[in-house]
Formats: sequence, C-alpha cells, structure tokens
Amino acid sequence: MAFWRRKKEDRYITLGLNEPPKPAEREPATAVGEPAARPEPPANLAATDATASAAATPAPPALEPTVMGGAPTPLPQERTGNATGIGATETTPAAATSTPAATVSANTKPGGASRAAGTPDPSQPGVAQQRPVPTRSSFSTSILGLDRSIEELQAEEAALERTFEKRFKNAISATRESLSEKIDTVFQGRKQIDAELLDELEEALIAADIGVPTTLDILDTVRRGITRKEINDIEALKAAIKNQLLAILRSSEAKGVAAETLVPENISPYVMMIVGVNGVGKTTTIGKLAQRIKAEGNDVLICAADTFRAAASDQLAIWAERTGVPLIQQKQGTDPAAVLFDSLKAAKARNSDVLIVDTAGRLHNKSNLMAELEKMKRVAGREVEGAPHETLLVIDAVTGQNGLEQARQFLKVAGVTGIVLTKLDGTAKGGIAVAISKELGLPIRYAGIGEKVDDLVVFNAEHYVDGLFESR
Repeated sequence: MAFWRRKKEDRYITLGLNEPPKPAEREPATAVGEPAARPEPPANLAATDATASAAATPAPPALEPTVMGGAPTPLPQERTGNATGIGATETTPAAATSTPAATVSANTKPGGASRAAGTPDPSQPGVAQQRPVPTRSSFSTSILGLDRSIEELQAEEAALERTFEKRFKNAISATRESLSEKIDTVFQGRKQIDAELLDELEEALIAADIGVPTTLDILDTVRRGITRKEINDIEALKAAIKNQLLAILRSSEAKGVAAETLVPENISPYVMMIVGVNGVGKTTTIGKLAQRIKAEGNDVLICAADTFRAAASDQLAIWAERTGVPLIQQKQGTDPAAVLFDSLKAAKARNSDVLIVDTAGRLHNKSNLMAELEKMKRVAGREVEGAPHETLLVIDAVTGQNGLEQARQFLKVAGVTGIVLTKLDGTAKGGIAVAISKELGLPIRYAGIGEKVDDLVVFNAEHYVDGLFESR
C-alpha cells in the first residue's frame, strides 16, 4: 500500500530501449527534372568542412539499444596485469615471458591476452565480437530501478508493506496485552456465556480505553446475538467483538477525508493543515509526513505558521533539514495567515504537490488562537480551491480520554477532517482509536509507531483489529 496515492497514473520513465526502430520518414516527392533540395551546411563551419559535407556521404549507421546495468565482475584468476576491457585482461609481453610455465593458463594467447575457459577466440575468422552481458547482483546499480524487473519491484513493495504491517502490529502490543489477554482471562475455564462473563468483559474493554459508550454499544450487540442464538460459544463471542470493532472503524471513513484521492489531481498544491495542543508530537508528525510523502516522488513544502511559540520554527527547521524539504518561515510574532499566504505563493511557483502547514499549539480556551485558525482557512481557500483539503488533529494516544475531549473542542472551530494518533507504541490505551472513531465519527488517517523518521504509517482498520486479537 502506497503512503501517498493521489497521483493515480504510473509514474515510470520510458526509455524505449527494447522498442523496434521506427521506419525512416520518406523525403517529400519532387517534380520530374527538379533536383532534390540539399540541406545547407551551417555558416560557421570551416571551408574544408563545407566542402566535405557537400560531398555524398554514406547514411549513418542505425543506433543500437545500449545495454544498461553494471559490467560483470572479472573472475579472480583473470585479474593479472592492467585491465583494458570488460571480462579480459592484458599483460605486457615482458610480463608474459616472465611468468613461469607452470602458471600459464591453457587459454593464454601468445600475444599475452588471457581468456576464460570455453570462451571463443575473437581473433579467429568467423567468430563474431560479442558484447558482455551484465550480471545481476544483490546491489542495485540504478536509483530508478532500471536494472530490476517489474516482478522484482512488485515483490520489494510487497515486502515493504509486510514490514510496515508487522511494525504496526508490534506497536499495539501493549494494547493487545491489556485487551486480548484480559479477554482470554475472562474466557478461561468457561464453556458458556453468562451475565458474569459479560460484566468482566465490559471491564476489560473499558480498561483498554475503548470508552464507556462504545463498550455498551458493543455489549448490546453481543447480547442481541446471544438472544438470537447467533453467539453460543466463546469463539463466536470473540469473533462478534472483532466484527463490531472493525465496523466502528470503517463507519468513520464515511465522514471527514478518508483518503487524499478524493481531491482532483488538477487542484494543486494539496494543502494539509496540522492542528493540536503542544506536546502531542505535532512537529514530529509534520517531519514524518514530509519524509514519507516526498519519498514517493512528490514535491513537498512546509509552512512554519506557528509564530506564537519561540522554538517552533527552530524545531521545524531541524526536521526540514533532516528530510530535505524546503521550509517557509518568518520571524516570531508574524501574522500566521501572512506566512501561509507566502507559502501558498511559493508552492504555486514551484509546482509543489503538497503543502504541509504547521499551526500554533492551542487549547479550546485560547479564543484568539482559535480565531487565527479561521483566518488561515479563509486565506488558504482564496488561494487554492477547497484548501485546506485536510485538517489533521494530532492526538497523543497516551492521554486516552483527555485526547478525546481535545478533539471535541477542535471540532467546533477547526473543522477537523481526520486524526493522527501518535505514540501508539508506548501505551496500553490504544483502544482510544475505537473511541475516537465511534464518538467523533472521524477517520484515523495516520498512526505514529516510533521515533524514527519513517515511523508513521497509514492507519489500517483490519491490521489494527487483527493485531489486538492475534496470539503472540
């Protein structure tokens, strides 16, 4: 799964190395008796060059495709003397005469050039000169992947996806131990479902920070299934809980912005506004977003519109330098809307694909900062159609239900379209993802699973639920 999928076309470079040569275009027909027009030589050529070009010259040879890839590595026994070609080495006559007879190969010519066993002698008549065939090695010789087949590139992408999936499941291991193992403890030694089991199950779900309203809804569905005889054993009960969690996470994708592909490609740049309180990992999230989106071939620009906090621009500049993404910033105290205006102009001038906008960390009781967000949204909408296309609220998963309350307040003013859940790897309260989806009806777009620059993944509901219930 690609991290950034807005560009739907295949962005591959076609060199046409294996395409058949195109037929030569015919010269326009001339009237009978009229001489054919001859191209005049450039005026700056010397007289001798002009005379030579006027004479009839043979047609230039057809261009042959060039073999791409690195040259094959010479065998160890061939590395004698100074190499003058690919796959063969040449020694001076003096060196050849000084070599003991016992060490001379059977394929060494009298002139001194050695050949590998079984290789035809190109000096003999009837033997065609053959170009060396490049060998495959475990190291890529082309940054564009031209030395690898489509199958190899697809296999590499699939392996990378499996790696991120495994890392994502490992990140929620603490939540899995808190939820799944408690559920297993509840089910241990029980062969039937009774009221006492459901009460203990309710406690386990609330302890994982899934939330009281969400837990009650899940248990109501379970009780209805028991009444209808659809749930009659422990395995069916666990499957029902998994299906309920998955249904809640999927239903939230109907609101907000679930994918960047919803915005037409002709609208550029794609503006992402990042909001949240201080300390939730907002600046780190921006750096990780810029790195992951840039790594997939997009031109990214960062706008440092948090001019309220003194160290905000400095921290963002460190991430911009680390990821190699340009940063637009102004001195402290500058109107954030003015910084955003300059950034939008710069993004248009350089045809940037994505503009990521940092904003000041604020709480709901900071009315002046909240009003700033409204002004920035108006400025963005005047410059780019539909901007900001995403307003992502960053929530620290460790804060649990407090993060949910922050989200409620931001929804009133900021027009949040999605959630970024950070520090998911450092808490046993990862069930907050379900509570957010249920109570706010917003999709969780990304999840932070570590401190490294690539430790930001697209939140996947299936992987999340499977990771909560899979056995170690």
